[in-house]
Amino acid sequence: MQRLQTRPQFQAVLAGAIVAKTLHFALHRNALDAMNAQIVAAKTHATPDLFPVHDTWVGAMVPKRWAKRAVTRNAIKRQIYTVSADFLPSCPQAAWVVRLRRDFSRKEFVSASSEALTQAVRTEVRALMQAAASAP
Repeated sequence: MQRLQTRPQFQAVLAGAIVAKTLHFALHRNALDAMNAQIVAAKTHATPDLFPVHDTWVGAMVPKRWAKRAVTRNAIKRQIYTVSADFLPSCPQAAWVVRLRRDFSRKEFVSASSEALTQAVRTEVRALMQAAASAP
């Protein structure tokens, strides 16, 4: 499993389809075939070797808009990468982005390191990955 690093890589995956949604997250997927890479490169003005290794790629987007504190953003990203590492070997080889699309209530989840937030994120990311594994 490779991690997405650059902005063009994220843009290329976000140009693909949304495979699954939960209350707080959306899962984007873009196939890594040669023709698709050329189309994406043309749209994003990037080089065709965006994904140099033919492997499963994963990225996590946690905007400041939905998670104000850096400690919260980092904790959510860690959970996304941990859970996706378990599920992505059973998914088709593609580039995936898990995107936070709604905030977690600060009243319900007081601390970024709370067990409640960890379990909530893990549960939703598992649901996304299970939907991705069953999607064509």
